[in-house]
Amino acid sequence: MAIPHSLARKLQLPAIAAPLFLASGPDLVVETCRAGMVGTFPALNQRTTDGFEEWLHEIEKRLSAEPKAAPFGVNLIVHKTNTRLAQDLDCVVKHRVPIVITSLGAVRDVVDAVHSYGGLVFHDIISRRHAEKASEAGVDGLIAVCAGAGGHAGNLNPFALLHEVKSVFSGTVILSGSLSTGRDIAAARLMSADLAYLGTRFLATKEAMIEKAYQQMILDSRAADIIYTPNISGVNANFMRESIKAAGLDPDQLPPHGKLDMGSEAKVWKTIWSAGQGVGAISEVLSVAELCDQFLNDYRKAMHEAAQDPFV
Repeated sequence: MAIPHSLARKLQLPAIAAPLFLASGPDLVVETCRAGMVGTFPALNQRTTDGFEEWLHEIEKRLSAEPKAAPFGVNLIVHKTNTRLAQDLDCVVKHRVPIVITSLGAVRDVVDAVHSYGGLVFHDIISRRHAEKASEAGVDGLIAVCAGAGGHAGNLNPFALLHEVKSVFSGTVILSGSLSTGRDIAAARLMSADLAYLGTRFLATKEAMIEKAYQQMILDSRAADIIYTPNISGVNANFMRESIKAAGLDPDQLPPHGKLDMGSEAKVWKTIWSAGQGVGAISEVLSVAELCDQFLNDYRKAMHEAAQDPFV
């Protein structure tokens, strides 16, 4: 296992709450960290860099009173259409954000900026080629975004992608894609992932900044209700069929979107709701504290059962 010691010693559970576009904010982040998991949010969930910095101040202040809390992280979109990247990165360095999750581009300058103060960089990948490029950029960890993950996702089986990633990368490997329970976290560890990455399950929490109708749709949906398409935002992502229909579109006849443009992404994702195939395992809305406590209990039980396996 390759979890950096600086991170491992602060965790109660080997897991990260993924940054949820338009849904993760200070409450979700702080409560996740208090529970011993890494809490994260996208910088672009605030409309300006000033607003982003206000959230950093708030999170730092609230976590400063929690010496046993896990570290938090921020997601930066490294894409040419993200006009805020340089400003947001300066803010990240100023506040020495412990963990930075980069998406849609692995750039050495971004990695070096975070490393300058001792921060960790984890990067989203969906293929071996992406893993190799991110490794060359010097990232500390790779998030294997497999088939069924919410948001922008790949289409590779987790067994296949994990094997290929670990053959070309020796750092921290994080598994993403349809993980919804403590047993799923245990399964990720047994599959050789260092950390589990859970997103959709945190949408169904009291701290998530989304409409109740969005949460209800998650509770009502199953894996078959998730559509994987590039025709919503320009990059392949998973969305709930019913939300596409509610937006007046035919899920089976979606018009081409064109290239990704971060300047217009918020408008799209606000009305068409993303979720991963793990929705079928979600049956109730809990507080983050309740959810993480459930994760921990189920994880420990699953690992104890694995240790008792007669073939071990």
